[in-house]
Amino acid sequence: MDESEFLKSRAIANLEEITRAVVEDFKAWQLSRVTKKKFSRGGRGVVLDAAILHRIFGYAVECEMLPKNPVRLEGRPGDSAEHGAQPFKAADLTKLREAAGQDMLAFLLLRWTGLRGSDVVGLRWGEIDWQTREINRLTQKRRKRVLLPIHQELFALEIEQGRRNPQPDDHVLLNPETNRPLTRPALYSRMLALGRRAEVLDAHPHRYRDSFVVDLLSRGASPYDVAKLLGDTVETIEKHYAPFVRELRERARRIMETGEGLEITGTQQTQQKAARGRIQ
Repeated sequence: MDESEFLKSRAIANLEEITRAVVEDFKAWQLSRVTKKKFSRGGRGVVLDAAILHRIFGYAVECEMLPKNPVRLEGRPGDSAEHGAQPFKAADLTKLREAAGQDMLAFLLLRWTGLRGSDVVGLRWGEIDWQTREINRLTQKRRKRVLLPIHQELFALEIEQGRRNPQPDDHVLLNPETNRPLTRPALYSRMLALGRRAEVLDAHPHRYRDSFVVDLLSRGASPYDVAKLLGDTVETIEKHYAPFVRELRERARRIMETGEGLEITGTQQTQQKAARGRIQ
């Protein structure tokens, strides 16, 4: 782990020694290392590193192991308008599914719920309503209640429940290597490893949410529908995801070319008809 190497180089062994200054030094150290590598993408992954560390230290604060969180966020993955949403291509999703192996349940949950990684690893069996075929979850980031239909491909949930016979408070996802609840950093690491097996670059968990949202918009759901379904804001959906939807652009093109949906006065209609007559 890069963090362990950094701490060892600074002879830091105790949690309370990790101050904000130390964390800022780590960010600079990590950025310097990453940008020397091929395909480093300008070191944008450091933003995600900071987000993961912020969450880990947040848990330490909750457990009263530290008085305050020493990690300052460097924005959030997906906030950049230029490097925001990164939906997978259909061919990439096929390759990821074929290479999933032990990570199949994690892959299917990410693929067909649009949940963030923190909510996928936090999901418990009691949040699955088998009668309504819905996942009932209070999201961790925005603290909004979402009700997500269980996609037909998530029959794997029923298979897993039958195999484990879990209690309602048990976590749905387990780490195949430890048989303990999967953590957010472990999910991120396993999804990147899955991407390497499938030869899909940068297959981090949030890209599945991006793909799910773009899928819904492409199939006719409105930004409002998607925002309410996933507990997000309409502004976020419109800013980060709508530009990827060809159908929305084509609909706008038809409106501009035909005048559909626009208020056209009688005089304008007469002029348009006359112009079409001259063309014919």
